[in-house]
Amino acid sequence: MIKCKQLTKRFGELKALDSVDLSIQTGSIFGLVGSNGAGKSTLLRTLAGVYRPDGGEVSVNDMPVFEEREVKARTRFMPDELVLPPTHTLLSMGRELSKLYETWDEAWFTELCQRFPVNEKARFQSLSKGNRRQAGFILALSSRPELLLLDEVFDGIDPVVRRLVKQLIVQEVADRRMTVVLASHNLREMEDFCDTLALLHKGGLILEKELDDLSLHLQRVQAVFTEMPPIEALEQKLCITTYEQTGSLITFVARGTREDVLAALEQFGPTFKETVPLSLEEVFISEMEAAGYDIDKILG
Repeated sequence: MIKCKQLTKRFGELKALDSVDLSIQTGSIFGLVGSNGAGKSTLLRTLAGVYRPDGGEVSVNDMPVFEEREVKARTRFMPDELVLPPTHTLLSMGRELSKLYETWDEAWFTELCQRFPVNEKARFQSLSKGNRRQAGFILALSSRPELLLLDEVFDGIDPVVRRLVKQLIVQEVADRRMTVVLASHNLREMEDFCDTLALLHKGGLILEKELDDLSLHLQRVQAVFTEMPPIEALEQKLCITTYEQTGSLITFVARGTREDVLAALEQFGPTFKETVPLSLEEVFISEMEAAGYDIDKILG
């Protein structure tokens, strides 16, 4: 398990991480989201032991991370700006890393090279950003890490390869209980993939939720009425977070289970009603608003 307690990191007067508290379960896929400068990359680098915390604590399985060889030996970090030796190839880099990592799996490395559409004999300097990212992912996964830290891993790769990356991550988590922490500014990349999401803003953690908890008690409903009930009457029976009316059709988001929300709505005699799936972005924004944050200010 990864634990951060009042974790703080400063760069001069800038507080990149501000008293962050979070726990990440072993064998989970934990997503970090937020705008540029929110602190996602700084948190990943601190978890990887690249940065020393300026305050608070960070540990993996109750061991401190910074300058702890045992933890680092089981951790692989793939940064956003991936730097690979320009004259090396994927194959030559694999040979070098196989000498460094006791957990290196040569058969797995060979299989991954075959599954990804990247030329394993081409020098890194000749590869596109997307292909270099694929190469970095192959090298990270081939050493069978217990903790995999990924910063914008989907940036620059096409939809087919993104799907392959997700499949491999889920496979490793299921088979070996590998723990994955990945950062992205794109909520849509996290849907149906992460177990838990955390939203960072200006170095602070403003929301951390399991995906099931995010969507279970929030419903988007469409309903048609012959005689439109006043919004005030609906709000007395339903915990409505957003509301829109177009003619005889209303669309709203309300808190509660699907059954409870539809039962409360039935009291107003709709001629038609249905629930419509919410996107992860919509769910997250609703939760943030409920927590008292100005969404336009945060996302603007």
